[in-house]
Amino acid sequence: MSRSTTPSHDAESTVTLSIDGTDVSVPEGTTLLDACGGKGCGIPTLCYGDTITPKNACRVCMVEVEGSRVLVPSCSRQAEQGMVVRTRSQRVDHARKMVLEFLGSSVDLSLTDHITEWNAEYGADPGRYGADAQTVAQPVKIDNDLYVRDYAKCILCYQCVDACGEQWQNSFVIDIAGRGFAAHVSTENDVPLPDSACVYCGNCIQVCPTGALMFKTEHDMREAGSWQPDHQTTTDTICAFCGVGCNLTLHVQDNTIVKVSSPPDSPITHGNLCIKGRFGFQHAQNRPDET
Repeated sequence: MSRSTTPSHDAESTVTLSIDGTDVSVPEGTTLLDACGGKGCGIPTLCYGDTITPKNACRVCMVEVEGSRVLVPSCSRQAEQGMVVRTRSQRVDHARKMVLEFLGSSVDLSLTDHITEWNAEYGADPGRYGADAQTVAQPVKIDNDLYVRDYAKCILCYQCVDACGEQWQNSFVIDIAGRGFAAHVSTENDVPLPDSACVYCGNCIQVCPTGALMFKTEHDMREAGSWQPDHQTTTDTICAFCGVGCNLTLHVQDNTIVKVSSPPDSPITHGNLCIKGRFGFQHAQNRPDET
């Protein structure tokens, strides 16, 4: 389940473009987002992941290209020779504000990284659409002991679909069903996960940007008010279940492993694990009953 996500470029095949008034030379085939510095460069991203080919679904990373009739998604548009790009302009800022408001008024983005600062930066006020615009009133799906699905937080970014499908796991358990406002992530015939072909690799959790997919341990701790990410530490280690050598990142709170992820830049896993690597950590912390 490993796949290189870094394109191979001829070192001499470069293009030079202008980004916010500065000339930048990058390898041919580089996306505008990567040319600007990649994830965390200041351009907001939601449906973009480190290991998934973007679907251009969220439209919050749009930038302005001189000569283009419409704004273009920086996560997938490739840099071209002589291109003039503006990552901030009245048009760009207005588009991002509207997208943040549309998403924030219809789904719960409370667990989405950077959403508060983005709303402040672009003056987005999702509440101005009123409570009637919200579609978050749906129950959390808890049908297994490993992870939960809270689609009130889902922005239909397709990352979980692609991680489960042809880009990584090739299980094809989930897809987008319905159209328009009825569109939603679903198993085949909307059956519970235990009745589906799900192998519980949890790679969909790894790529979810909004907390719609979550470890059951995290969900239960959040419900109990004991989830404290600021008090958690992370430790990188190697999975001991087989000889592949998958990289694990253990998230520990109060000397207890609360969840497991994998580094997206790992040459072995690229952020992906199997059920044992992601969920099989309880044996490492079984303690004799205290009497």
